[in-house]
Amino acid sequence: MASPEPAGSGTAVSSAGVHGALPVHAPGPHSNASIAALDAGTISARLDRLPATRAIWKLVVLLSLGFFFELYDLLYTGYVAPGLVKSGLLTTTTHGLFGTTGVASFIAALFSGLFIGTIACGFLADRFGRRAVFTYSLLWYTVANVVMAFQESATGLNFWRFLAGVGIGVELVTIGTYISELVPRQIRGRAFACEQAVGFMAVPVVAFLSYLLVPRAPLGLDGWRWVVLIGAHGALFVWWIRRELPESPRWLAQQGRVAEADRVMSALEAKVRREFGRDLPPPAPPMPVAARGSFGDMWVPPYRNRTLMMTLFNVFQTVGFYGFANWVPTLLIKQGITITTSLMYSSVIALAAPLGPVIGLFIGDRFERKTVIVVMAAANIVCGLWFSQAAGPVLLVSLGVCLTLASNIMSYSFHAYQSELFPTSIRARAVGFVYSWSRFSAIFTAFLIAWVLNGFGTVGVFVFISGAMLIVMLAIGLMGPRTKGLELEKISR
Repeated sequence: MASPEPAGSGTAVSSAGVHGALPVHAPGPHSNASIAALDAGTISARLDRLPATRAIWKLVVLLSLGFFFELYDLLYTGYVAPGLVKSGLLTTTTHGLFGTTGVASFIAALFSGLFIGTIACGFLADRFGRRAVFTYSLLWYTVANVVMAFQESATGLNFWRFLAGVGIGVELVTIGTYISELVPRQIRGRAFACEQAVGFMAVPVVAFLSYLLVPRAPLGLDGWRWVVLIGAHGALFVWWIRRELPESPRWLAQQGRVAEADRVMSALEAKVRREFGRDLPPPAPPMPVAARGSFGDMWVPPYRNRTLMMTLFNVFQTVGFYGFANWVPTLLIKQGITITTSLMYSSVIALAAPLGPVIGLFIGDRFERKTVIVVMAAANIVCGLWFSQAAGPVLLVSLGVCLTLASNIMSYSFHAYQSELFPTSIRARAVGFVYSWSRFSAIFTAFLIAWVLNGFGTVGVFVFISGAMLIVMLAIGLMGPRTKGLELEKISR
């Protein structure tokens, strides 16, 4: 419970405002009812009762635009890899298991940065707020990518890709945390599906740009450099996006900044009520909200089992997701297809990337998140093994589309799921920790896939991926709690 503010220093909210009418702002000390309205649990209850109007979805779309630029930078790796090889900066395979001049080292540099960004810097959003960290981490990796685009050696390329990865890692954690706290409970699944649908539009964009530019050198500059520089234009939009986003009221209240949380909620309630056209429904009785958390809070029940489950899940899910997404052009080339044709096929496959989350807009809150994750991991196994045996272009592209759909439906589902499993006090820190192990896994996965591809071909790669997906199914299927339609505070008890 927050203490009353000094007279004239804050904004009071009447009990009518808490229960659905427009808030009444008045100077002076808070009444007992007003103080209750500023309680962190009450802030969450007020947010969860909001209907999903245009004002709510606008916040989701703005954050999704940030995710678009992030995914562009994260996923162009596989599409520019043939250009990096063609320019002589990198080689397709590595000299030794951990060589530093192959495509695998470029991928590993990115995921090394992602690992540091998520495990060591995830606490930043818990400490300084979702809004500030969302903004500055995007600017960080944009600058790093611009510098990387002008490197002339494998060492410089990998170093700046590593620094970009740090910023992308922080951004990944922050956006998921931000969305889970800004939307009411009944649309969390669809909100994450929207985020991923907008974000994964970056995949066909980067694939098509790579198809046009990577085999060429416009104005004497290698095509892959153009692909990187075009993505850096995300920085032009970041300040506009930032102006339109409020800080998470749940985070503000949990930090004890309850008057600020109330102001954010009151403004949001006013917008929603105007669009809703009638009084808002009353909030449910508030649930207790934990005080500020620490790293140790992840290791007490019930969070200990969730931390272990999501760590195991993230170590192995990245094998399937990035094992295909980052290597699809190279896998196609390995099967005898030319660079240009491989990039064309990859562009067609990439068109399916946003379709998985679009499907999620219809099913995101109808099925348990854990069930969707298990089913999509199984689909990944079946389609991957079939892809490794395919030869005809129609079948290759069709199976590539199915793999992309399965991976991206699983992606929006688990991003929502892991954000739901931890309380506000440690949400960014905990999500950063468990998610970081997918980045750590990807560092070595890049080298392992390069080694398997060299020794056992495409079939070996997909057998390796299938084993990882089986562990994913067992971890979530056996250990995962149910979350569909529950308040974040109830899941956290």
